[in-house]
Amino acid sequence: MSSSRTTARTVGVAVRTMLVLTLVLGVGYTLVVTGIGQLLLPFQANGSPLADGKGSSLIGQSFTDADGEALPQYFQSRPSAAGDGYDGASSGGSNLGPENPDLVASIGERRAAIAARDGVAEADVPADAVTASGSGLDPHISVAYALLQVPRVAAERGLDEQQVRDLVESRIQGRDLGFLGEERINVAELNLALDEQEG
Repeated sequence: MSSSRTTARTVGVAVRTMLVLTLVLGVGYTLVVTGIGQLLLPFQANGSPLADGKGSSLIGQSFTDADGEALPQYFQSRPSAAGDGYDGASSGGSNLGPENPDLVASIGERRAAIAARDGVAEADVPADAVTASGSGLDPHISVAYALLQVPRVAAERGLDEQQVRDLVESRIQGRDLGFLGEERINVAELNLALDEQEG
Protein backbone atom coordinates (compact mmCIF):
# COMPACT_ATOMS: atom_id res chain seq x y z
CA MET A 1 0.00 0.00 0.00
CA SER A 2 1.45 3.38 -0.94
CA SER A 3 2.18 6.06 1.61
CA SER A 4 -0.22 8.48 -0.14
CA ARG A 5 -3.12 6.02 0.29
CA THR A 6 -2.17 5.51 3.95
CA THR A 7 -2.08 9.26 4.52
CA ALA A 8 -5.42 9.76 2.76
CA ARG A 9 -6.98 6.98 4.82
CA THR A 10 -5.60 8.43 8.09
CA VAL A 11 -6.89 11.89 7.21
CA GLY A 12 -10.29 10.44 6.31
CA VAL A 13 -10.53 8.60 9.66
CA ALA A 14 -9.49 11.76 11.52
CA VAL A 15 -12.09 13.91 9.73
CA ARG A 16 -14.90 11.38 10.31
CA THR A 17 -13.91 11.06 13.98
CA MET A 18 -13.92 14.84 14.39
CA LEU A 19 -17.37 15.13 12.77
CA VAL A 20 -18.84 12.33 14.92
CA LEU A 21 -17.37 13.73 18.15
CA THR A 22 -18.51 17.24 17.23
CA LEU A 23 -22.07 15.99 16.76
CA VAL A 24 -22.05 13.80 19.88
CA LEU A 25 -20.22 16.11 22.28
CA GLY A 26 -20.80 19.54 20.76
CA VAL A 27 -24.45 19.18 19.81
CA GLY A 28 -25.87 16.07 21.46
CA TYR A 29 -24.35 16.60 24.91
CA THR A 30 -25.37 20.27 24.91
CA LEU A 31 -28.96 19.41 24.01
CA VAL A 32 -29.15 16.68 26.68
CA VAL A 33 -27.76 18.89 29.46
CA THR A 34 -29.98 21.82 28.43
CA GLY A 35 -33.01 19.52 28.35
CA ILE A 36 -32.25 18.08 31.79
CA GLY A 37 -31.79 21.61 33.16
CA GLN A 38 -35.08 22.79 31.70
CA LEU A 39 -36.90 19.69 32.93
CA LEU A 40 -35.54 19.46 36.47
CA LEU A 41 -34.52 23.05 37.34
CA PRO A 42 -36.18 25.46 34.88
CA PHE A 43 -36.00 28.49 37.20
CA GLN A 44 -32.26 28.11 37.76
CA ALA A 45 -31.53 27.10 34.15
CA ASN A 46 -33.15 30.32 32.92
CA GLY A 47 -31.07 32.57 35.19
CA SER A 48 -33.30 32.71 38.29
CA PRO A 49 -35.02 35.94 37.20
CA LEU A 50 -36.55 38.22 39.82
CA ALA A 51 -40.32 38.69 39.82
CA ASP A 52 -40.00 42.17 38.29
CA GLY A 53 -37.76 40.83 35.52
CA LYS A 54 -34.92 43.17 36.47
CA GLY A 55 -31.97 41.01 37.38
CA SER A 56 -31.36 37.60 38.87
CA SER A 57 -32.03 36.38 42.39
CA LEU A 58 -28.56 34.81 42.29
CA ILE A 59 -26.67 38.11 41.88
CA GLY A 60 -26.71 40.82 44.51
CA GLN A 61 -27.84 44.36 43.78
CA SER A 62 -27.14 47.78 45.24
CA PHE A 63 -29.99 49.78 46.71
CA THR A 64 -28.34 53.19 46.54
CA ASP A 65 -28.91 56.54 44.86
CA ALA A 66 -26.79 58.03 42.06
CA ASP A 67 -24.22 59.22 44.62
CA GLY A 68 -23.87 55.76 46.14
CA GLU A 69 -25.79 56.64 49.30
CA ALA A 70 -28.02 53.94 50.77
CA LEU A 71 -31.73 54.35 50.01
CA PRO A 72 -33.19 54.27 53.55
CA GLN A 73 -36.52 52.73 52.50
CA TYR A 74 -34.74 49.56 51.31
CA PHE A 75 -32.84 46.80 53.04
CA GLN A 76 -29.18 47.13 52.16
CA SER A 77 -27.02 44.38 50.67
CA ARG A 78 -23.57 43.48 51.87
CA PRO A 79 -20.67 45.39 50.29
CA SER A 80 -19.37 44.25 46.91
CA ALA A 81 -15.80 44.30 45.63
CA ALA A 82 -16.86 43.24 42.12
CA GLY A 83 -16.04 46.12 39.79
CA ASP A 84 -18.24 49.11 40.65
CA GLY A 85 -20.38 46.80 42.78
CA TYR A 86 -22.21 43.62 41.81
CA ASP A 87 -20.61 43.64 38.35
CA GLY A 88 -20.93 40.05 37.09
CA ALA A 89 -18.09 40.60 34.61
CA SER A 90 -15.71 41.56 37.45
CA SER A 91 -16.61 38.95 40.03
CA GLY A 92 -14.10 38.70 42.85
CA GLY A 93 -13.19 39.80 46.34
CA SER A 94 -10.78 42.54 47.31
CA ASN A 95 -7.89 40.10 47.95
CA LEU A 96 -6.87 42.19 50.96
CA GLY A 97 -5.62 40.28 53.98
CA PRO A 98 -7.43 40.61 57.33
CA GLU A 99 -4.72 42.91 58.72
CA ASN A 100 -4.43 45.13 55.66
CA PRO A 101 -4.76 48.76 56.86
CA ASP A 102 -7.01 49.72 53.91
CA LEU A 103 -9.41 46.84 54.62
CA VAL A 104 -9.45 47.56 58.36
CA ALA A 105 -10.16 51.26 57.67
CA SER A 106 -12.96 50.54 55.18
CA ILE A 107 -14.58 48.08 57.60
CA GLY A 108 -14.43 50.71 60.34
CA GLU A 109 -16.00 53.32 58.05
CA ARG A 110 -18.77 50.95 56.97
CA ARG A 111 -19.48 49.91 60.55
CA ALA A 112 -19.74 53.54 61.68
CA ALA A 113 -22.00 54.47 58.73
CA ILE A 114 -24.35 51.52 59.36
CA ALA A 115 -24.47 52.20 63.10
CA ALA A 116 -25.39 55.84 62.44
CA ARG A 117 -27.95 55.01 59.72
CA ASP A 118 -29.69 52.30 61.74
CA GLY A 119 -29.28 53.81 65.20
CA VAL A 120 -27.37 50.90 66.75
CA ALA A 121 -24.04 50.48 68.52
CA GLU A 122 -21.10 49.71 66.24
CA ALA A 123 -20.56 46.47 68.16
CA ASP A 124 -24.03 45.30 67.05
CA VAL A 125 -23.27 45.55 63.32
CA PRO A 126 -22.86 42.00 61.93
CA ALA A 127 -19.72 41.02 60.00
CA ASP A 128 -21.56 40.47 56.70
CA ALA A 129 -22.75 44.09 56.78
CA VAL A 130 -19.17 45.38 56.51
CA THR A 131 -17.34 42.69 54.51
CA ALA A 132 -17.75 41.62 50.90
CA SER A 133 -18.20 38.00 49.91
CA GLY A 134 -15.53 36.11 47.99
CA SER A 135 -17.37 36.60 44.68
CA GLY A 136 -18.59 40.12 45.41
CA LEU A 137 -21.96 39.02 44.01
CA ASP A 138 -23.62 37.43 47.06
CA PRO A 139 -27.35 38.29 47.02
CA HIS A 140 -27.88 37.29 50.66
CA ILE A 141 -27.46 38.90 54.06
CA SER A 142 -27.62 37.34 57.49
CA VAL A 143 -30.86 37.29 59.44
CA ALA A 144 -29.16 39.48 62.07
CA TYR A 145 -28.32 42.15 59.49
CA ALA A 146 -31.86 42.11 58.08
CA LEU A 147 -33.45 42.40 61.54
CA LEU A 148 -31.08 45.26 62.41
CA GLN A 149 -32.52 47.23 59.45
CA VAL A 150 -36.21 46.61 60.25
CA PRO A 151 -36.83 49.77 62.36
CA ARG A 152 -35.31 52.08 59.72
CA VAL A 153 -37.17 50.51 56.79
CA ALA A 154 -40.47 50.48 58.69
CA ALA A 155 -40.09 54.14 59.70
CA GLU A 156 -39.12 55.25 56.16
CA ARG A 157 -42.12 53.46 54.64
CA GLY A 158 -44.58 54.38 57.38
CA LEU A 159 -45.24 50.71 58.12
CA ASP A 160 -45.72 48.91 61.41
CA GLU A 161 -42.38 47.56 62.58
CA GLN A 162 -43.87 44.15 63.40
CA GLN A 163 -45.31 43.92 59.89
CA VAL A 164 -41.84 44.45 58.38
CA ARG A 165 -40.28 42.02 60.88
CA ASP A 166 -42.86 39.38 59.92
CA LEU A 167 -42.03 39.90 56.25
CA VAL A 168 -38.31 39.46 56.99
CA GLU A 169 -38.95 36.29 58.99
CA SER A 170 -41.11 34.86 56.20
CA ARG A 171 -38.20 35.30 53.79
CA ILE A 172 -35.58 33.38 55.80
CA GLN A 173 -33.90 30.69 53.73
CA GLY A 174 -32.66 27.71 55.72
CA ARG A 175 -29.26 26.06 55.67
CA ASP A 176 -28.41 24.11 52.52
CA LEU A 177 -29.22 20.42 53.00
CA GLY A 178 -30.32 21.33 56.52
CA PHE A 179 -26.80 21.75 57.91
CA LEU A 180 -24.54 23.65 55.49
CA GLY A 181 -23.99 27.38 55.85
CA GLU A 182 -26.18 29.77 57.78
CA GLU A 183 -29.76 30.95 57.52
CA ARG A 184 -29.94 33.89 55.13
CA ILE A 185 -32.22 36.32 53.34
CA ASN A 186 -32.16 37.31 49.68
CA VAL A 187 -32.13 41.12 49.77
CA ALA A 188 -33.54 41.78 46.28
CA GLU A 189 -36.43 39.38 46.84
CA LEU A 190 -37.13 40.93 50.25
CA ASN A 191 -37.17 44.46 48.81
CA LEU A 192 -39.45 43.37 45.96
CA ALA A 193 -41.84 41.80 48.46
CA LEU A 194 -41.77 45.03 50.45
CA ASP A 195 -42.62 47.09 47.34
CA GLU A 196 -45.44 44.68 46.44
CA GLN A 197 -46.85 44.88 49.98
CA GLU A 198 -47.03 48.65 49.74
CA GLY A 199 -48.42 48.64 46.17
